[in-house]
Amino acid sequence: MSEAYHIVSDGSCDLPPALVREIGVTVVPFYVSFGDENYQKEIEEIGIREFYQKMVDNPKIYPKSSMPSVQDYVEVFEPLVREGKPVICICITTKFSGSMQSALNARQMLLEEYPEAEITVMDATVNTVLQGLLVLEAVRLRDRGTSCQDTIKRLEEIKGTGRIFFTIGGMEYLQHGGRIGKVAGVAGSVLGIRPVITLKQGEIFPSAIGRSRRKTMDKTIELLLAYLDELKADIRDYTIAVGYGYDEKEAQEYRDRLLDTLQKKCYAISQVPIYQIGATIGVHTGPYPIGIGILRKAF
Repeated sequence: MSEAYHIVSDGSCDLPPALVREIGVTVVPFYVSFGDENYQKEIEEIGIREFYQKMVDNPKIYPKSSMPSVQDYVEVFEPLVREGKPVICICITTKFSGSMQSALNARQMLLEEYPEAEITVMDATVNTVLQGLLVLEAVRLRDRGTSCQDTIKRLEEIKGTGRIFFTIGGMEYLQHGGRIGKVAGVAGSVLGIRPVITLKQGEIFPSAIGRSRRKTMDKTIELLLAYLDELKADIRDYTIAVGYGYDEKEAQEYRDRLLDTLQKKCYAISQVPIYQIGATIGVHTGPYPIGIGILRKAF
């Protein structure tokens, strides 16, 4: 069955390239730069593993990211518009990036030439692995035969349920990237402090601090349990995933600990996927972000 509409997302969605191809989604990449190097397209010109390896090998060089351009979006949208295919474009929270504005500008440009074009640009109000989960829900709705407008409506209904509970290796990348915000008030400049952060409604909020990596990771699991308790809902109505940066082995151990904890609490869950956090967020967190994303399923 040919798709009734096409789903696009920016590179913040952090879905593996092989999965993106399999599910028929187009990703418009962000750009990343180290020092004086030219900006390179994430995935297409610099792989995620290579990106993190550069961070680990050059801890004094702080990478920078840049959003997709208007032209980047035009080049994705225009062939779809010519086919007469509606587009749903899911962008990183506007609190973190101007990517959505680039997409809106591209849409406006194309409407001048193709006034019948159907392009919906959506603020995901989330990012990274959680944005990826929202994209996957859009795909599930599309493959179920849900109309374009009904898919948009349902995505708007569920995106507010999204939460990320995560920790990082240290404060230096947040400080350097200017993303320290409210986290600074909790962690201050105490040497060796690691924050635990909650992302909801497009913003980050401090949730705890600690010196031990194990303790801050365990705290993210506690925050998930508290959120599940607050929801008072069936866990089967939600998707849960683990996101990590450089250390895949650590992520696997963390996922196993998470599953064990959930099952001991009598939650009916047998698997949790693991996704690698991309450069769009990695430039702000450093090489060692790790955490949990949760989102209500569309159906």
